[in-house]
Amino acid sequence: MAESEDKRRFTIELEFIQCLSNPWYLNHLAQQQYFKNPAFINYLKYLQYWKQPEYAKFVVYPHALYFLDLLQHQQFRDYISTSENTQEVHRMQYYHWQYLRNPPSTSANEFNALKNEIDK
Repeated sequence: MAESEDKRRFTIELEFIQCLSNPWYLNHLAQQQYFKNPAFINYLKYLQYWKQPEYAKFVVYPHALYFLDLLQHQQFRDYISTSENTQEVHRMQYYHWQYLRNPPSTSANEFNALKNEIDK
């Protein structure tokens, strides 16, 4: 029975961790006053073990772990509580996904022209 309870706990915690990758979910938690609850803050501290490689490999959205780190700080918890700030975080996340994973490509001709300029 304990093994099935451990699996259930693992699944619930993983699902919750994944939700943390969504800035609007973080805003929802702030609006519902979860970040004012010391027990919830302790739970966020407890969840830090998900950053260990043997657990992190199950996390599909790496931003979840980044936001978990940020949530350890009162300043970020206060920051994410406003719609304007949440929109800004969401925008930064979007551009991170858009450009870091798919950097604008330079054509071969542009690259060769640049290389020739440097070699002169």
